[in-house]
Amino acid sequence: MAETVQRHKRGGLYFEDMEVGKLYEHRYTRTVTQMDNMLFSNMTLNPQPLHIDRHFCETETEFGQPLMNSLFTLGLMIGIQVSDMTVGTTIANLGMTDVRFPNPLFEGDTINCQTTVVSKRESKSRATAGIVEFHHQAFKQDGTLVAECKRNAFIIKRPK
Repeated sequence: MAETVQRHKRGGLYFEDMEVGKLYEHRYTRTVTQMDNMLFSNMTLNPQPLHIDRHFCETETEFGQPLMNSLFTLGLMIGIQVSDMTVGTTIANLGMTDVRFPNPLFEGDTINCQTTVVSKRESKSRATAGIVEFHHQAFKQDGTLVAECKRNAFIIKRPK
């Protein structure tokens, strides 16, 4: 018999409903574009030609094309999980560790993401919240891992 989880009115899971060891495969996928790369790099004042100069990439790099900005990739990976897991239930992000980009992501690639709940504990400072450690992973369309990180987030408990 399937267990029914009571979600936040916006759709996020409460601290109590996040199961340690559970893998969540996220429903949204996203094709990344040149516009994403240019806007993000420009908004963050990042003039790295690896992201914004196709000629440079074609003639002076091993990749032959622009790489997606890694911080854009990181933000997208974490953002994709929000609607499935934490919308309305996150108080704050507490930090990220073990951030890796083992393979390049290029314009035109489509990413899909998954999240595993690594651990969780009740907050020592707030009885109404807990700390959850997530392991996020992003893959491009052929299954190649392009990004991963561990993230700690402050998550609310279900209201009494």
